Amino acid sequence: MRYKSQSVAYWYFAVAVALFGLQIVFGLLSATKYLGPDPLLYILPFDVTKMIHTNVLIVWVICGFMGATYWMVPDESRTELYSVKLAYIQLVIWVVMGVATVIGYLFRYGTGNKLLEQPLPSKLAIVVAMLIFLYNIGMTIRKSGRFTTPEGVLLGGLGLAAVLYVPALLEYHNYTVSIFYRWWTIHLWVEGVWEMIQGGFLAYLLIRLSGADREVMEKWLYVIVGLVFIAGILGTAHHYYWVGVPAYWLPIGGVFSALEPAALVGMAMYAYYAMRRSGLAHPNKLALHWTVGSAVYTMFGAGLLGLAHTFPSVNKWTHGTLITAMHGHAAFYGAYAMIVMAMISYALPSFTRRPEEGTSMGYTAFWMQLAGMFGMTLSFATAGIGQVYLERIMGMGYLDAQLKIQVHFVMLIITASIFAVGVALFIIDFFRYPLRMEVRTDDPAPRPVPARPAAAVA
Repeated sequence: MRYKSQSVAYWYFAVAVALFGLQIVFGLLSATKYLGPDPLLYILPFDVTKMIHTNVLIVWVICGFMGATYWMVPDESRTELYSVKLAYIQLVIWVVMGVATVIGYLFRYGTGNKLLEQPLPSKLAIVVAMLIFLYNIGMTIRKSGRFTTPEGVLLGGLGLAAVLYVPALLEYHNYTVSIFYRWWTIHLWVEGVWEMIQGGFLAYLLIRLSGADREVMEKWLYVIVGLVFIAGILGTAHHYYWVGVPAYWLPIGGVFSALEPAALVGMAMYAYYAMRRSGLAHPNKLALHWTVGSAVYTMFGAGLLGLAHTFPSVNKWTHGTLITAMHGHAAFYGAYAMIVMAMISYALPSFTRRPEEGTSMGYTAFWMQLAGMFGMTLSFATAGIGQVYLERIMGMGYLDAQLKIQVHFVMLIITASIFAVGVALFIIDFFRYPLRMEVRTDDPAPRPVPARPAAAVA
């Protein structure tokens, strides 16, 4: 840690990993309800547990983004954070909002708009927290007079994420209109500006961990951001099935969504190039595992699995089925959960006495999460294929079809349990070392990593 104010990031990370654990608990609880009987049917029904599972995901990932930004921006701008006090006030607002919203969900207090179920007071608290956050980061960069490309991409993604939350603040009395504008927030977050945030963190980590040339990494970043905007904005229309929009949106959404994997393939390629160049020479190999893993798994979950069912001729059968859950789980985990854990793994040795190279528990957590998520993805895929055939082709009723595919949920729960153990190990590894918050004044610049000879890379 080069600047004292970077220590703020630790507390954001602590809240994020705790909420990650809570999300997994409600995810497992939701999955078990598919097998029945459900003793908690009238206390915690499926709609409540699923709502908490998906909303806590958004809250902890954004909290991780905030913490990672509070770590990265002082390091890139080479200055202390503008206001540590504002950062802590923002964190308190965020935590109170999150806890109050989850408690509200338990008492059925929500809007019912999927992934945006937060009641209006919670949404206003989110707006206040985001405005404080953006002001604090903007003033830090302005104070420093140094503005790097990874910072620019990161700040652009965060700013646009705040702007795109505006449609979620409005009330729509027509269900079709509500669903239409909901995707302006959800899709343009997860398949647009959040990928800018991931790209900013990815470039920062690869420059620090691999010794890759900053100029080369920044050029890759421009390519990725360009592809995200070209494909992501018009690709919003691939969500417009069954909501009453004009038919011309369907081919537009299908074609441009099919281009989205190009950006993700580019991201994975430039991560692999940087790794090969460094030869894993940086001592924090655990952070490099999470970093490269994020790029590669994003290509698989968001890219390949998204492409598998995005064309109109396919999506008309798979839309709204467990095939969507297959794509969603793998994409969210690879693109956003893994990049947050990469930033945590990189920064944690500066906050605590955890060895810089990582621990056996940390590596076990990494591989168990990967194995568990891959198994969950396969479980959702096989269940979804069966569901599509039985419901959409054979015409079987929803509940009858669910009984036929229950065996896949047994596999889902087994693999999800493996994933949950990996998450638990990551959380334990995060908290088990005492804090030190050491500022290294003798290390004013990132330590260079020796590059491998060109022949070795080839």
